[in-house]
Amino acid sequence: MGLNVVYRCPQDCPATIPVFPLTGALLLPRGQMPLNIFEPRYLAMVDEALRGDRLIGMVQPDPDRAGPAATPRLFNIGCAGRITQFAETGDGRYLITLVGVARFHIEEELLTTTPFRQCQVDFEPFASDFIARAGETEVDRAGVVRALRDFVEAADVRVDWKGIEEAPNEALVNALCMMSPFGPREKQALLEAPDLKTRAEVLIALTEIELARGGSGSDTTLQ
Repeated sequence: MGLNVVYRCPQDCPATIPVFPLTGALLLPRGQMPLNIFEPRYLAMVDEALRGDRLIGMVQPDPDRAGPAATPRLFNIGCAGRITQFAETGDGRYLITLVGVARFHIEEELLTTTPFRQCQVDFEPFASDFIARAGETEVDRAGVVRALRDFVEAADVRVDWKGIEEAPNEALVNALCMMSPFGPREKQALLEAPDLKTRAEVLIALTEIELARGGSGSDTTLQ
């Protein structure tokens, strides 16, 4: 597939993609995720992706579904990202950046000879993901910013407020979701929210719950 591909609809995406199971990793459409790749099976996954359409599916292991440690059962919904930056470190690692394309539903995990896992996926349920900034006008931006201010005050972290003020609603909500310090179930709830408005509402609710519990979020830096 050529460089600088634009994905306009589910039909532009392949039916089979490699998947990278990673607990706590939340990728959303048009979000950017830097990754440090060092395990041999995932180095092979990146090599294969670079030879093809450069798509990798990020998906979390499901803590409520038992499975072998080497191949944990997965949540049914993940998000595909395209490799847009790639660098070799010289010590056997890859540094890559994925940019989120769209969410997918796992239809079936395939039996393969590759060291990494591959799944047959369906992007059709998330056709709206291909429309940049869809639903922005429905977002309670004031509520999102208020929740962020409360979290910042409680956690004593520094925030680029100028960048926050200038960010469009989609970029703001998705970036805050991706950087949030929540657990895998909460991250999955943010991923599975049907639209941007609902995702913002879930983010606000989770933040309020975390603050009520006295969560510090001290491992999070918001820039």
